[in-house]
Amino acid sequence: MKKKVMVFGAFDGLHQGHLDFFRQAREFGDFLIVSLGTDKNVEKTKGKKPLFRENERLDLIKQLKTVDKAVLGSQTDYFLHIKQYSPDVICLGYDQWAQEDHVRKELDKVGLAKTEIYRLRPFEVTRAKSTILKKKSVEFN
Repeated sequence: MKKKVMVFGAFDGLHQGHLDFFRQAREFGDFLIVSLGTDKNVEKTKGKKPLFRENERLDLIKQLKTVDKAVLGSQTDYFLHIKQYSPDVICLGYDQWAQEDHVRKELDKVGLAKTEIYRLRPFEVTRAKSTILKKKSVEFN
């Protein structure tokens, strides 16, 4: 039986840091599920609209060889969304807002007490972060 790993993010403007994030997550299992933030949730979380629409971002993620399944995240109940896929492992990005203890408590509530949680390390913090890349692209124009 394959060990399922699930990750989450906006992945707006795919870059090397995202690819490294997927590679790291993949080390924890055999089947990688990427849950992509909806346009509304990205705007709510980041305070601005994403550069690329959710369907564009989802199509791009689906083309990656390291990703086995790409899905659009929930608008409201993130943990019931996670339960649909019953991951064995959840990997959080080094800079994601979710705290491990909160995630653990919410996973337990939806019956995913055995799901492991890991916080991944950054790729190159000064180079491969969407906000840095977007700032640099503005400087070049």
